[in-house]
Amino acid sequence: MSLLVLASLLSINCKKRGGNTPFFFIFLIYIYNMKKRYGSLINGLWVKHKKTFDVINPFDNSKILEIYDAEETGTLEAIKSSANAFKKWKKTSAEERSNYLKKFYLLVLKNKKSIAKIITRECGKPLRESLVEVEYGASFIEWSANQCLRNCGKIFESPEQTKRMFYIKEPVGVVAAITPWNFPLAMVTRKVCAALAAGCCVVLKPSELTPITALVLGELSIEAKFPKGIFNIVNGEPEVIGNILSKNPTVKKITFTGSTKVGKLLMKNSSKTIKNISLELGGNAPFIVFSDANIDLAIEGLINAKFRNAGQTCISANRIFLNKEIHEDFLIKLKNRLKKMRIGSGLKDCDIGPLISKQALEKVENHIQDALDKGAKIEFGGKLHKPNSLLFKPTILTNIKQNMLVFKNENFSPVVPILIFDNDKEVVEMANNTEYGLASYFFTTNPRRIWSLVGDLEYGMFGVNSGKISTYLNPFGGVKESGIGREGSLQTLEPFLETKFVNWNF
Repeated sequence: MSLLVLASLLSINCKKRGGNTPFFFIFLIYIYNMKKRYGSLINGLWVKHKKTFDVINPFDNSKILEIYDAEETGTLEAIKSSANAFKKWKKTSAEERSNYLKKFYLLVLKNKKSIAKIITRECGKPLRESLVEVEYGASFIEWSANQCLRNCGKIFESPEQTKRMFYIKEPVGVVAAITPWNFPLAMVTRKVCAALAAGCCVVLKPSELTPITALVLGELSIEAKFPKGIFNIVNGEPEVIGNILSKNPTVKKITFTGSTKVGKLLMKNSSKTIKNISLELGGNAPFIVFSDANIDLAIEGLINAKFRNAGQTCISANRIFLNKEIHEDFLIKLKNRLKKMRIGSGLKDCDIGPLISKQALEKVENHIQDALDKGAKIEFGGKLHKPNSLLFKPTILTNIKQNMLVFKNENFSPVVPILIFDNDKEVVEMANNTEYGLASYFFTTNPRRIWSLVGDLEYGMFGVNSGKISTYLNPFGGVKESGIGREGSLQTLEPFLETKFVNWNF
């Protein structure tokens, strides 16, 4: 039975029972009618282009879907669409914008299971992680919908009776949002919905590795009856589209999550038109366990902080520092815990799915080989779970030195490099020995130490006795070369607003 026939029969059956057609079946019918190709979303319509590229399932290397490449022409059309829509959207009331986002939020939650399966297919993470991502991503939609009702300026007490002084907040304009592959829904909603709530219009460029989830969100935005042009989506070569978005004078704001290398390039390009820019870049998170820590709690914290999406997150624990008094006990318990982790297809009941690409696998293998060449030892794992796959075993490396690639670079893998320390000063110096400063984790029961470490460690976010820090209440971002600005939390709209001051003499 063909995909189209199956989806159509299921749709008819649902209608006979008095229900609506499930979104996932609508999606199946749509991509079939597009001959398994998905276009750009421009001015509320799906647009085809000349060039296409394939989206590949990292678990079995199968083709999922063919996507149209917007190239220069489509990207410029999307920018123009946003600019035209902005003239009207910026004048809408906060309540009107909030209502659109609330409809969008309910649709995302309604289709949570279907969207989660799409996320797992294109990025490989376990299905239960994808379900969490949908809920996490939806929380940004709801938060943005609520925060736009609280956006306000301020009236000052004037020093002169004949004057009134105040400032107002206005949307910055057309926003270019460039998102990574590892959270194909949450990184979109965190950026796009805050921008829309602020009154901006958006051109979204999702990762070419995982664009389908973003396109599904585009479908739901149409179902939520978003005004045409306020939310546009283009896909294709990142160099081509990124170059246009960062240099085009109509685009007033760039918000990017991805590598530090690309962030620096976007920052350089954006400087030519003095664009407002937010960057959430690479990380090299330390995970520190002190002698007074609860070891079992720290082990579970490390599982949460390290192995989510096979270690492929910007806030993953990259370097694990163990106090010499507890390191042997910790290693024994960690090995026992890793033996229980299941590796395989994200659509089945597993704990670790595949790496995203062959390039990702090559990086992991290079890091491990470099470490071994410089004296490291493999305590656990260290190889593929299955030959000719992207499934890599959770790996423990000991005898790590600070000149190793696995210490200096973001490894983006299920590799756990272990370092031993004697005292607080030593571990702070080692933890800060990196150009990155995104997330940091430490486990201790000493309140004085906690306050000291928050001040001494050069990071933007902390997990204290916890391996989980992500929430819509988190002002997400880092210091040093981990980025500029924050997203989410109370200031979620701020990156997309300009301040206008008025000195009124009457």
